[in-house]
This record gives sequence, C-alpha cells and structure tokens, in this order.
Amino acid sequence: MAFVQPVTLQGRGVRLEPLALAHEAGLAAAAADGQLWKLRVTSVPEPQDTRAYIETALTMREAGSRFAFAVLDDATGRVLGSTSYHDILPAVRRVEIGYTWYAQSVQRTHVNTAAKLLMMGHAFDTLACHVVGWRTDNYNFASQRAIERLGARKDGVIRGHALRRDGTIRDTVMYSMRAGEWPEARAQLLYLLERHALA
Repeated sequence: MAFVQPVTLQGRGVRLEPLALAHEAGLAAAAADGQLWKLRVTSVPEPQDTRAYIETALTMREAGSRFAFAVLDDATGRVLGSTSYHDILPAVRRVEIGYTWYAQSVQRTHVNTAAKLLMMGHAFDTLACHVVGWRTDNYNFASQRAIERLGARKDGVIRGHALRRDGTIRDTVMYSMRAGEWPEARAQLLYLLERHALA
C-alpha cells in the first residue's frame, strides 16, 4: 500500500484533488495566466504540454515517489494550479512539498497558505510524518519567502544540484519542518488566514 493514499483535501476556499487527466484544460488555462512557463526558475508546463505534465505526475504516483494535486477554487471549481508531495520516504516518515505553481492572478493571495495548511496538516496529523521538507531554486526568491512564511527552517544549499529548463545548473535551497514545530506553525498560518479573511 502506498504511503500517500488518494485523498481530497478541502478548506478555506480551496480544494486539492488528486491530479487527473480531467484537469488538463483547467491546468493549461492556469499556466497561461501569466505565461508561467517562461520563468526560468520553475517547471510550469507550456499549455500544449499540460497532458504530458499530468501523465508524468501519474507515472510518478504509480512509482510512489510523487503524489500530485490539482488546486481548485472550492466555490467555482476553477483550477488554480498544482502542488505535490514528492521525495516520499515512508521508512523515515518524510515527505517534501513542491512542484507548486499557481495562476498569476491568484499569486500573493490566501491560496498558497490555505493549500499548504491542508497539505502540512495531512502530512503531520494523518500520515504521522516526522519531517516535511521543501526545496527551491536558489534564484527563486519569491518561493524562498513563501516557504519561510510557512515556518520552515532553512537546512542549507546543495550546490550544482539540478538542471533548469534553460540548461543551466541550479543550486537548490533546502528547508524542513519537524513534527514538534508543526503546532506553532499551524497556529501562525491560521492567524494569517484569519487576517486575510478580515481584510
């Protein structure tokens, strides 16, 4: 049995559904919102490559190494982007959260905080993970800030770690959160979401 089982996570205006081919059109529209594939520090698919992106994610799900979600607006069903558990290590009860991207029109809104709250809660409270990790490009400063706002701690930098889409080699910034740090992080994320709701 896979460590991460199919599940839909829902709350605070967003819904995370297991990524499927049925999400292709919505995901392509989300990628086109801001032409996100042109950013050299992300792996957002070009709209015409969305089906292959989903198929790759499904292959990785079968292998047990990644579980991808479509992120939807809960009220309208509009696909806003995608996020995943990856580098899933059942033996040490560790997952990473990544492959995250959203339509430009919902960036810097409550969407990422709400989605990460759901994923972190599922990882720590349901899967009983000891550690949740994140990684990002050393030049993706927006991603680094977003990860740090979640309460994750910077572990360090792996130099010369991976290829970018443009063929250059990136350094990877690694972050993590331990289970004992989750209650305080959850309280802070709930506080931020409440502030957003009142704004």
